[in-house]
Amino acid sequence: MRDAPLAFVTAMAALGDVTRHDADGEPVYMLNRPDLARYVLKENGTNYTKDRTPDDDMLRPLLGNGLLTSNGAEWAAQRRMCAPAFRPSEVTRFDQVIVEAAEHLARQWRGAASVRVDHDLTALTLTVIVKAMLGTDIGGAGEGFGRAVDAVNRFIGHYVPTDDPDPADTAARYAGFQRARAFLDRVTRVIIAARRTGGAGDDLLSALLAEAHPGGTGHGAPAMTDAELRDQVLTIIMAGHETTAKSLTWTLYLLDRHPEAAAAVRAEIDEVLRGRAPSAADLPALRRCRQAVQEAMRLYPPVWLISRRSVAADVIDGYDIPAGSLVCISPWVLHRDPRFWDEPEAYRPERFDPEAVARHLSHQYLPFGGGPRICLGRHFAMVEATLVLAVLLRDLRMELAEGFPVEPEALVTLRPRHGMTMTPRPR
Repeated sequence: MRDAPLAFVTAMAALGDVTRHDADGEPVYMLNRPDLARYVLKENGTNYTKDRTPDDDMLRPLLGNGLLTSNGAEWAAQRRMCAPAFRPSEVTRFDQVIVEAAEHLARQWRGAASVRVDHDLTALTLTVIVKAMLGTDIGGAGEGFGRAVDAVNRFIGHYVPTDDPDPADTAARYAGFQRARAFLDRVTRVIIAARRTGGAGDDLLSALLAEAHPGGTGHGAPAMTDAELRDQVLTIIMAGHETTAKSLTWTLYLLDRHPEAAAAVRAEIDEVLRGRAPSAADLPALRRCRQAVQEAMRLYPPVWLISRRSVAADVIDGYDIPAGSLVCISPWVLHRDPRFWDEPEAYRPERFDPEAVARHLSHQYLPFGGGPRICLGRHFAMVEATLVLAVLLRDLRMELAEGFPVEPEALVTLRPRHGMTMTPRPR
C-alpha cells in the first residue's frame, strides 16, 4: 500500500466487492461497489466517522480542526456557517475573478517555450479562491504557496504511522513540512489581519470574522478563537485550490493525448465565445468543456481514497465489521470498474452527456466524495474549471513536452509524480 497504492487497491478490488487486509496491526476493509459506498457515506453515515482515519492523520497536522477534519455537531455547525458562500447562485458571482486570472495565465503562457502546468494552475486556483472567498489578493505569495503545498504533500502523503524504514528521508521531509506549515500559517494570518484592518466585506471571510467576534455566532457553536479561525481559513484555501488545479492539469494532459476530444472542445469554445471572454452566462453552452473536466476527474479522481472508521459494529454485504474498524472506498477503483463503465480506461467525455449521467448509479462517480460530507465547494470547482479551460483553449493548444514522463502519484491528492511540463502553441 505504501510502495504502490494505486496498484494495491486495484489488486484488492479484483478479489471481491468487500476485501480485508491488515495494516499496522489492524484490519482494513475496502468496499468496491457503488451501493456499498453509498451505504457507508450516506445511508449509515452516522456510524462512520473521519476521526482517527488516515485522512484525519494526514490532514490534521496542517489544517487543525477545520471543516475537513472536524466531526459530529462541531462539523455540522462549521458546515452551516460556510455553506451559504458556496451555493450555486453565489458561486457564479465570481466568474470575472476566475476569467481575469485565466486571462492573465494565458498571457503568461503565450510564446513560452515550455510551462509547468501543474505549478501555474496551482497559483491560479489559489489566487481565485483567496479573492473569491476571502476577498484578498495574495500577489506574489502564490508561487511560494505552491512550493509549500508540494512540501506538505511530500510529507503527509507518505504518512507512516509506525517505525519508518528510512528515518533520514522522513526527517528531511518533516523539516520541509515544518517550514511549509510555518509559511502557510504566516500567509493565512496576514490574510486574516488584513481583512480585520480593512473592514467587513461580502465574502466568506467576513462571515468567519463575524463568528470570531464575541456574540457574533449564530450557527450553534461558541465564538471562534483565533486558532479556530486560522484552521478554517487555511482549510478553505487548501481544499479550494489544490484539487481543482490537479483536475485541470489532468484535463489538459488528456486532451493533448486525445485529439478528437480536444477538437470538440475547441469547436465548442469557438462557437460559443467567438473570441470573447466567457462569463457565467456561457456555462450551460460550454458543455464539452465541463465534460472534459468531469471525465478527467473520473480517470484521475483528485481524492483517490476515502477512509472512515466504524463507530459501532455493522454488517456490510454479509460481512461483520467490528466497531472501530477502518473502512475505505477508492474512487480510483470505482471509476475504472468495467461493470459500471464501458471501456473504463478510455477517455470519453461524452460519458457525461445528460442521458448517460441519468443511467449512472448512485455513488458510482465520486470525484467530490458522497453523502452529507460531499465537497462543499463542488459547484465552485466546476464553474472555475470550465471557465479556465475555455479561456486557455480559446487561444492556445497545449502539447506535452516531448518525452516527458507522466505517472500518477497517490499522495493526499492524485498528482502527476513528475509534475506536468507542456508547450503552449498558438491556435
